[in-house]
Amino acid sequence: MDGSIATPTPEQMTWCQQTLKAPISCVGVGLHSGHRTTLTFRPAPADHGIVFRRADLGVDIPARFDRVVDTRLATVIGNGEARIGTIEHVMAALAGCGVDNAVVEVDGPEPPIVDGSAAPFAFLLDCAGVVAQDAPRATIEIRRPVRVSDGEAFAELRPAIPGMPGLAMSMTIDFPAPAIGRQALALHLTSSSFRAELARARTFTLLREIEQLRAAGLAQGGSLENAVVVDEARVLNPAGLRMPDEFVRHKLLDAVGDLALAGAAIHGRFVAHRSGHTLNHRLLQALFADSATWRQAEPAQLSLAAE
Repeated sequence: MDGSIATPTPEQMTWCQQTLKAPISCVGVGLHSGHRTTLTFRPAPADHGIVFRRADLGVDIPARFDRVVDTRLATVIGNGEARIGTIEHVMAALAGCGVDNAVVEVDGPEPPIVDGSAAPFAFLLDCAGVVAQDAPRATIEIRRPVRVSDGEAFAELRPAIPGMPGLAMSMTIDFPAPAIGRQALALHLTSSSFRAELARARTFTLLREIEQLRAAGLAQGGSLENAVVVDEARVLNPAGLRMPDEFVRHKLLDAVGDLALAGAAIHGRFVAHRSGHTLNHRLLQALFADSATWRQAEPAQLSLAAE
């Protein structure tokens, strides 16, 4: 047995682990490093998980919360001296498209930023195709609320609404820049809702912060082609926004990617206000620090629990 099912049914797509049918690549510039890099998604066996590979260094880095080494402006994972930064959009695409097992090969310190969203990575995964594997999909079920905060900002995981499998998400943001302001969004995360509601939302920054970022060696590859730039009440991108609340949608996209570092899909509710990479990471740390707050279960067990 090769561990795969040639044509997965919708039920298998939900209950079974999934990987790619074939490798697929793209080339682009890293947002913060400015380095031109190649990213390749490769199939992986059941129970492998998502692993990033620094092809130029020959080092593998599992995509897990306990491998996170930096959360300033992006999520960075590391293994010894080897690091891969700005992984959140790639992770969001993998989680949103239901890919459990893959090797993400990158020949530099960052994946390509492409257009600043997760849509190009979702497109690559669709082109490669997804195949169900002969192994049940593990799920992390939230049993008790877990909350972390920083001032008025917070991120929380709560038990799921009975009868609703998967992850329900809600986020509010509040920026002084009038072009952003206060925005809120709630959705039930599925492959369909991810593609329709989140995947195309781009990363964003404030014009007044760009010079400071570049002086610190960051945003070296940033441009209006891969980020939304806001100058108080104005959006500087010539084509404007992709949707009026693109900002909060991107923050939820980031959260999908950060929470995917749990190592399995989460069954529960994510509620956050002004959360970012640091709070999202602290939330996973707090969750796994207390075994009473979660359990690992298979989809069949979750279905029984919801009845």
